[in-house]
Amino acid sequence: MPRYLPTLNAVRAFEAAGRHGSFTGAADELNVTHAAISRHVRGLEKQLGVQLFRNIARGVELTEDGKSFLGDITPALDQISDASDTLRQKKSGTLTISCEPTFAMKWLMPRFGEFQQQFPDLDVTLKSTSVLADIRNNECDLAIRYCHRVERGLDYELISASPVFPHGSPAFDKVSEPAELLQHRLLHEDKGHLWTRWFERAGEANFVLPRAPKSLASLLAIEGALAGQGIILASSELVANDVRNGRLKRLSNIGLDWGGYFLVYLTEVGRRKPVRAFRRWLIGATTEFRGGE
Repeated sequence: MPRYLPTLNAVRAFEAAGRHGSFTGAADELNVTHAAISRHVRGLEKQLGVQLFRNIARGVELTEDGKSFLGDITPALDQISDASDTLRQKKSGTLTISCEPTFAMKWLMPRFGEFQQQFPDLDVTLKSTSVLADIRNNECDLAIRYCHRVERGLDYELISASPVFPHGSPAFDKVSEPAELLQHRLLHEDKGHLWTRWFERAGEANFVLPRAPKSLASLLAIEGALAGQGIILASSELVANDVRNGRLKRLSNIGLDWGGYFLVYLTEVGRRKPVRAFRRWLIGATTEFRGGE
């Protein structure tokens, strides 16, 4: 007996709309128009003879039949995707990751062996660059970026929301008053804007930042702090190894919420098995940095 299968494009449109809870979100993911998603969904409803979405004030929501259908077809589409990926990538999967250099050097590489031990057949290319990779044109599968918000149309997961704290070598004493830090050289990767915001957050007024190198890349600033050349503002994930090894210490418990590290990817790429494996590992390994310390 032949299988009864609805139109695959209609199924993909419905499944994406169901996951996003939005026709607009599905349109962004599949790179089609809102009208195309609506047309596919209505056609699928006609084929199946059931209502899958109902209109509500803020858009659409799944009916009970829609929820049931979504729960059944999502694993099936994942299985098709995995089977196709296995053939396309042969035995060993491939994964290309673009990563901001400081995170790559200070956190990712010291732990990357753990991931490779868990997935020895996965062929990984890690690109450490400050230039933003063009995810939409498949320059990479995943990107690790430091930013305040992720551009529209990309899926993302938060890696770290840790505030920035003052850190210095063990030669520096922990301060009881923020103003004590003004007696030392303050290293920074901008023109002092972040330190200015930190002192404002700490309640200081009418302060003048001490003279220091005008601008250092974050890796250079951390190396300068390790060499005892000054104090840096850094989030926990970037100095975790150095703090653990006693090479740096936090000098004040006043933190400044600034940006965050995000794992960014296209939705359709995020469903590939190698990508899902890295996402699960990375998010699990960085749990401590999302506690808002």
